[in-house]
Amino acid sequence: MPTYTYVVKDKGGKTHSGTLEVESRNALIEKLWKQEFIVLSIDDRPQGAGALLKVGGPRVKTQALVVFARQLATMVNSGIPITSSLEVLSEQLEDRHFQQILRKIREDIETGSSLSEAISRHRRVFSDFFINMTRAGESSGRLDEILDRMAAYLEKTDALQRKITSSLFYPAFVSMLAAGITTFLVIVIVPKFRDIFTSMGGRLPLPTRILLDVSDFMRRTFALELLLLAAAAILWRLYLMTPAGRLWFDRMVLKIPVVGALLQKAVIARFARTLATLTKSGVPILSALEIVAKTSGNRVVERAVLAARASIKEGQNIADPLSRSTVFPAMATRMIAVGEKTGELEKMLTKIAEFYESEVDAAIAGLTSLIEPVVIAVLGVVIGGIVIALFLPVFQISTLVSPY
Repeated sequence: MPTYTYVVKDKGGKTHSGTLEVESRNALIEKLWKQEFIVLSIDDRPQGAGALLKVGGPRVKTQALVVFARQLATMVNSGIPITSSLEVLSEQLEDRHFQQILRKIREDIETGSSLSEAISRHRRVFSDFFINMTRAGESSGRLDEILDRMAAYLEKTDALQRKITSSLFYPAFVSMLAAGITTFLVIVIVPKFRDIFTSMGGRLPLPTRILLDVSDFMRRTFALELLLLAAAAILWRLYLMTPAGRLWFDRMVLKIPVVGALLQKAVIARFARTLATLTKSGVPILSALEIVAKTSGNRVVERAVLAARASIKEGQNIADPLSRSTVFPAMATRMIAVGEKTGELEKMLTKIAEFYESEVDAAIAGLTSLIEPVVIAVLGVVIGGIVIALFLPVFQISTLVSPY
């Protein structure tokens, strides 16, 4: 059955959102009506195999959201009404999709919705973090300040993500390039040497015979190999879409030498930065932890954060459930415990975020310096091995040429 994301309003005017798996859109509407909700929006949410075929709507870049939040904060601080601010911002946008969304938001506000209610109807663009921060700004009367804080947060997390992506892109690109060159050599170049070797006669060296056999095998089964590779990629993606598969993958990723340590530091920095920003902005701790869990990007971290949320609901603290997880180091959990006891949780979380962000920078520098020689060595061994295997018969030409 398909899964739908919905946004509704109850009798008291409070907005709620969630996801449900039902037979159809009409069945969901009927179910929500029976609960006496006013349906604001319903959106398809692809899962499972259907996600491979269904392409979501256009995404808005993080940098565009940063600019939007910062400019809106400036205009609100200057006393310009939100509707007028949104109109001005939408007119100067080059992104047509984002432009249409801002116009819809302005129309919703003009019909009586708050800004947080209006943006909650566009969850493909605005995350739970963005929505709840906006709601906290409206309720506290500090919308401009929180929008500016949100822009700073998005900038920091986006910069961190870019650093990690760029550090991992280089080895991935070089590995794919090496695989492509190796495949080309084995399938296209090596067979041309077979005719030369055959005309020379004699017995070929073992490395050359192995290389020729591998070349023959790859040429005969190349189409099948591509088909199996595509099938494996699809099955792998389907497996990762299951809760158990995603949890296993996220756990294994954190155990990869060097890379796992880098990703662990990144998720801790993201956790601390997000929770600090939410608590400082006045978002209730239970809601803040739920948002942090959803935006962690790692199911192992998500489970640990949700355990901490359950612990708080039972009147306990945040630090103990986190310390029992395999992700959060002792330093981070002890600083959180101190922050809870002294009433300076937000301050401690900010220090944790800054520390692990600097650790990520150092880890990226170390990873880059380590990867370059390793990649060069691997390329040298693979491609050099192929070249040596091809030229060994030339080196032994005296034994290969048949006697007259």
